[in-house]
Amino acid sequence: MASTGGKRPAGRLGVLGERNFRLFFTGYITSLAGSAMVPVALTFAVLDQGDGTAAVGYVLGAQTVPLVALLLLGGAVADRVPRRASMLSADLARFASEGLLAVLLLTGSPPLWAVMALAGVLGAGQAFFSPAMTGLMPELVSAERLQPANALRGVASSTGRVLGPGLAGIIVAAAGAGWAIAIDAATYAVSAAFLLRLNIPPRPPARQSSILAQLAGGWREFRSRTWLWAIVAQFATFNALCFAPFMVLGAVTARDRLGGAGPWGAILAALGAGSILGGLLSVRLRARRPLVTATLGAAAFALPLALIALPAATALIAIAAGVAGVGLAIFTTLWETTLQREVPREALSRVSAYDWFGSVAFVPLGYLIAGPFAALLGTRTTLLFAAVWAAGSCAIVLTLSSVRNLGRAASADPTPPSPSAHTAPGHSTASD
Repeated sequence: MASTGGKRPAGRLGVLGERNFRLFFTGYITSLAGSAMVPVALTFAVLDQGDGTAAVGYVLGAQTVPLVALLLLGGAVADRVPRRASMLSADLARFASEGLLAVLLLTGSPPLWAVMALAGVLGAGQAFFSPAMTGLMPELVSAERLQPANALRGVASSTGRVLGPGLAGIIVAAAGAGWAIAIDAATYAVSAAFLLRLNIPPRPPARQSSILAQLAGGWREFRSRTWLWAIVAQFATFNALCFAPFMVLGAVTARDRLGGAGPWGAILAALGAGSILGGLLSVRLRARRPLVTATLGAAAFALPLALIALPAATALIAIAAGVAGVGLAIFTTLWETTLQREVPREALSRVSAYDWFGSVAFVPLGYLIAGPFAALLGTRTTLLFAAVWAAGSCAIVLTLSSVRNLGRAASADPTPPSPSAHTAPGHSTASD
């Protein structure tokens, strides 16, 4: 069991009383505040140099491609070495790249290739940090507080996405993009400093094998669980066919029929606020069938898609977006907790990497095809199809007995599962 660093307090936020998690969370929320500023800061850094709209796409793409390409490797490395070491290396690499980019921007006009290369380091760092973080969570907190820990991590992420872009806009307007990126670099240094202070019991040494063999072992763990690969496959299509059209065609509809950027900003703000609320609700949520609850939460995303397609009034769409935000936050918390409870710890980062890969690999494709689909079928039809698929894909997943029956209520036996407990696809540890 993870070291908790003292008495565990009762109460809604008792997990913050566990020393390891409190240290991790402090560094993590600091780095999130900086990371959320990056898209805005990079965009204006490129535009201020006169490189044009296409160059913005190149830079943001340069950040995404290494993330997708290196996720599986990042998961294998995190299961092979101490996970904290993998996260520290990622933070320090991002600190160095962002610091260098800030210096280049503050002292001159760096060439586009240099901005793209340094942005690529950010994506590579995330590819190594994220799977390691998922695998580290059961080592940071006591088992009975795993779900609250994941919920608070989700709240931090949602809060960063809501506040970060606005904060970046203020800093860029007042001091320039270089200073916004310099602040982001500093937040990675803070995160690394808190990671260094963690007191984590050593893991048994991993069996020495090649990276390819480790990836193959992670794949066997991944595909042996029907509930796992089915939901990852669902979200690969969900992000490409539902979330991407929401972002692209939602903005177009807001411009053409709702009144412009103001209404669209209100809708996105409501989505973010709902995500924060959903994360807070997840701290104490007790789901006897967590994957069913999680999937129903994800299905709520059909509501804003359908209302934008009509389009309904902005206020009604914003309310629906808020509900969807709550649902997606609940999904994320319950999904992460289920992974951490049901997958053997020695394979958790690799399995998480396959999950991350499925979630992000098709997002760029979704952005690319949203416009052509709208031109071919019409914006309303494309958005309605997205709404149908958001609800329909969730309904398909709920037909699987492994999804309906697998789970562990938060009040159930909190002892972490042993590797031998996972011998069959969709193994159920609790019944309704």
